[in-house]
Amino acid sequence: MDGYRSPLLDLPGAVPSEGGPDAGVAAHYGDPLREQRQLAEGVGFVDLSHRAVVRISGPDRLSWLHNLTTQKLDTLAAGASAEALILSPQGHVEHHLQLVDDGESTWAHVEPGAVDALVGFLTSMRFMLQVVPSDVTADWAVVWEPIAVPHATLLSRVDPQADAVSGRQVFVPRAELMAFAVADDRLGPAGGVLALEALRVEAGRPRFGVDTDHRTIPHEMGWIGSAVKLDKGCYRGQETVARVANLGRPPRRLVRLHLDGSETEQLPAADSDVLLDDAVIGRVTTAAYHYELGPIALAVVKYATPDDASVVVRTTEVARSATLEAIVERDDALRPGQAARAAFRVR
Repeated sequence: MDGYRSPLLDLPGAVPSEGGPDAGVAAHYGDPLREQRQLAEGVGFVDLSHRAVVRISGPDRLSWLHNLTTQKLDTLAAGASAEALILSPQGHVEHHLQLVDDGESTWAHVEPGAVDALVGFLTSMRFMLQVVPSDVTADWAVVWEPIAVPHATLLSRVDPQADAVSGRQVFVPRAELMAFAVADDRLGPAGGVLALEALRVEAGRPRFGVDTDHRTIPHEMGWIGSAVKLDKGCYRGQETVARVANLGRPPRRLVRLHLDGSETEQLPAADSDVLLDDAVIGRVTTAAYHYELGPIALAVVKYATPDDASVVVRTTEVARSATLEAIVERDDALRPGQAARAAFRVR
């Protein structure tokens, strides 16, 4: 999808995204704040046709995916949705899959730059099983709608979580993307990815490759429970997941920042430093201007940072104060393994 340009950029008012992971689709259609408000009210749609689509067919697909990923997928019903991670042997997040099964194949949409590595890994892990992973991005596109029920005719992934970006991701034949966007029964106009990103920051949802890096483990992003099932069988990276869940705490955690300032001030860039008492404790990963909350951001900070800390976001040009809000909350309670070790030391 290098050099991709969505046909929906021909809709009135479309302003293309300038580089980054969302290149090729509209950043907005003239008024990002109005578009946010409409989406929050359940009206409109967002073009995500730059994302990659992977289809996994074959009768062994669900048990195979169950064994490869962090999610319990062996009993995933037709029409049911899930999200899953593929981890490195050391427990770092390598892939984030948003899944739905149609009874014959499991479909996933992923970040556009992740598809080659994902399909390559899946292909290498087939062995003698009846599974066929395929990159079908050339034929299928994704559109997000703020509607939490399946589409009447098209396969759709209905988000299991209930928050500001709950809705469905519809798999649309790529050749029919414009017809889908301008259909007579469409409930509202297009919104750009800036609007959806602002709602994502409000919801505190991490995005793979944007809010994560090569060191990220699932606990830092709040993926335990939603994408990681702690009570399922073995999978690659499980030792790290279990060790951190039972014996320790992750080194970092995802938080939301409420930035001082107004719409006219430039948002901090990704990788801007977050400081507490003049010491760097983390970095900004995503910043957005929200139609109700004003300037907000996601950041990854040291785990021990207080949940309600007042911090400073420093860019090359300016420093802005901000209030931290926990997404992954700090847990100061002793874990079972820690309590056992403490008791042993006392004895």
